[in-house]
Amino acid sequence: MQKTRLGISVGLMGCITYFVCLFGGYVSAILVFVYILFAENNQWLRKTAVKALILTITFSLLPSLLNLIPDFIAFIGTIFEVFGGSFYLSIVTKIINVLTSAVGIIETILFIILGIKALNQGSITVPIIDDMTNRNTD
Repeated sequence: MQKTRLGISVGLMGCITYFVCLFGGYVSAILVFVYILFAENNQWLRKTAVKALILTITFSLLPSLLNLIPDFIAFIGTIFEVFGGSFYLSIVTKIINVLTSAVGIIETILFIILGIKALNQGSITVPIIDDMTNRNTD
């Protein structure tokens, strides 16, 4: 079993990486990411750190992109109000709220499964994210 410079197994460090990305926020995720890239030589661990950070950014970006739709509808409604009319599609907002909640649930489940799989230096294939990780790491 390979060990990191901290003395813990590579698998445990991968698990910690996923859980820090899920629970710790951007600052702690970036600190772990930078530590792994600069201090560790294990290729699996380095790819895991990149994958975890890309997933963290992706799951932060998705709700923002989804919420652009109701924001745009509200913008159109504001333009209508200027001319004395009204425009609002509540069903779209409700659907976006459901999708945003689903993204949050999927994020939590995916990071927990990836963290558990990382203990044995395993992973789950996330096609777009894995392609991006493989293209951008040695």
